[in-house]
Amino acid sequence: MIKKHIPNTITCLNLISGCIATMWAFDGNYRMALLFIIIGAVFDFFDGMSARLLHVSSPIGKELDSLADVITFGFAPSAMIFSYLSTLCVVIDFTLITFDTVIPFLAFIMAAFSALRLAKFNLDERQSMGFIGLPTPANALFWGSLIVGMYDYTPELVTWSYTDRLAYSPLIMLLICGILISSFLLIAEIPMFALKFKTWGWKGNEIKYIFLLTCIPMLLLLGIFAFAAIIAWYVILSVISSFKNK
Repeated sequence: MIKKHIPNTITCLNLISGCIATMWAFDGNYRMALLFIIIGAVFDFFDGMSARLLHVSSPIGKELDSLADVITFGFAPSAMIFSYLSTLCVVIDFTLITFDTVIPFLAFIMAAFSALRLAKFNLDERQSMGFIGLPTPANALFWGSLIVGMYDYTPELVTWSYTDRLAYSPLIMLLICGILISSFLLIAEIPMFALKFKTWGWKGNEIKYIFLLTCIPMLLLLGIFAFAAIIAWYVILSVISSFKNK
């Protein structure tokens, strides 16, 4: 039957989107990389939905989905960070201490933790109505938005004076800290809500409605940084909700 192959085909389109995003990331075209990460996220949403609608869920589909997600939401955003860090390190002239050959590769720590998070998700039966740890698509959108936004503010960095460029060296340290924090959040035992509704009432859905309502002004005011701000706000609300429930 043809319909049993539809979800896996959509999953493969997710994987292909991730490969294309990675290619653009290494090429330094961060907007196109983010675009294909978003396209991959759309395919990731519809592969599960189609499997449920067509009643053709299968173990191989579950494994294939995780493999595709590792590429699109693990490796592709890590490649964006790697490429941007490589540019910063060379332009700021960290070659004097050979950091440019080491620092950018720290980005791939996040790819490894993304794979670990997906492996845990496949075995964790607690995550039917929510998540334990930061979902990989959310993490990928955060970094994609952040890298595009930062690059838009520093495209002419190479033409600046050495003193001006050196002022951006703390940005490298902040990015490294961000990589480590993201890697921790991916596997942390922190409950994070999913936008799934059993009922449409306010009671029991307060956090979800607050999140959705506050996303609107962020999208209107923050431009490309909106995705990064929304994901950061999502994490904060999840932590608040977790402490409140405890």
